[in-house]
Order: sequence, then structure tokens, then C-alpha cells
Amino acid sequence: MASAKSTSDNLQPAKPRILLAVSGSVAAIKFEILCRKFLEWAEIRAVATQSSLHFIDRRSLPSDVLFYTDDDEWSTWKKIGDDVLHIELRKWADIMVIAPLSANTLAKIAGGLCDNLLTCIVRAWDYRKPIYVAPAMNTFMWNNAFTKRHLDVIKELGFHLIPPIAKTLACGDHGNGAMAEPHVIYNTIRLSFKPSAS
Repeated sequence: MASAKSTSDNLQPAKPRILLAVSGSVAAIKFEILCRKFLEWAEIRAVATQSSLHFIDRRSLPSDVLFYTDDDEWSTWKKIGDDVLHIELRKWADIMVIAPLSANTLAKIAGGLCDNLLTCIVRAWDYRKPIYVAPAMNTFMWNNAFTKRHLDVIKELGFHLIPPIAKTLACGDHGNGAMAEPHVIYNTIRLSFKPSAS
């Protein structure tokens, strides 16, 4: 008969539940890498804005990642009493990560807009749980005064910023604004994760 200690030693800790969200930036081409990296450690569900789909091949994503778009938000609800997708995803997740966070989605979040699945989740978020954002945009957009204002707003709400890096951007400009590399995003979140007490 196994002792209580040896039984508990064999129990594996529950994997964290991470909601990975992607918005419309060229850096979305790295979303598949990000999904695969996080799957090494966590349960993953993914949310994509309509514009991000220009940069993502859904068929390349791991088959065990549930992938949601705006169409799912509006097609799954039929009547009062049905689950509301953005609420269910908020309840499910321990952490939300938006990578890349485009200038447009940043502006929407900072202004409180919720006109797609991603921004509805953010608007309904329980801020006792962390949200990380990894912005990606042209250097002039990153240096724009609106960006600073919008970042100040979301920091005040408790968002965690994973800052962009300087490099030659997809448009050919060189400067700050490229999304942090997927391994940096992953390591930042993994190292800062604190499981909730059960």
C-alpha cells in the first residue's frame, strides 16, 4: 500500500492555462512558434483578430491548440443561457498574452473598445490574473505620442509590457518596434508565473 507521501509525490502540478492572442501585425508570422513554445509548459487556447489572419496559416498551428476568431464569437451564441465565448475564455485562462499587440489593438484596449473577440476578452478580464503584451509596430508608430499615452493607460490597469526591440523592420525601416523574440516572451512569462494557491 503506497504511503500518502509517495502518492502525492507522483501527482503532477496542473499546467497553467494560457490564452495566446494575436493581432494584425507582420510579427504575427511568429505566432506558430509562440504556440509551440508555450505548449512545452502550458495548456493553450488561441484568439486571433481578423487582420492577423493575413499573416497566419491556421493549418500550421499545432492541432491541440483550440483556435478562435471573431466568427466563433458570433456563431456559438444562439439564445439566452448559451455560453458567451469571450466570458468562457476569460474564465478558463490563468494568463493572457497578446503577441503581437498592434498599434490599432493597443489603441482600442486603451480606449475601452470591445469590437472583436480579443478586445471583448480584455474588457471582461479579471485583473487579478495577469495580462502580458508584446507590442509590434513601425518605429514611427512606436515613437508616436499616442503610443506612450496608450501604454500608460494599460500599465495603470496592470498590464505587463514585454518591450519591442530594435532591428530592421518588415517595411525596411530600422529602429525600435519589432516584437520581442518568442523565446523572450515565453521565458518572461514562465519565470514570473506564480501558481494560485489551491
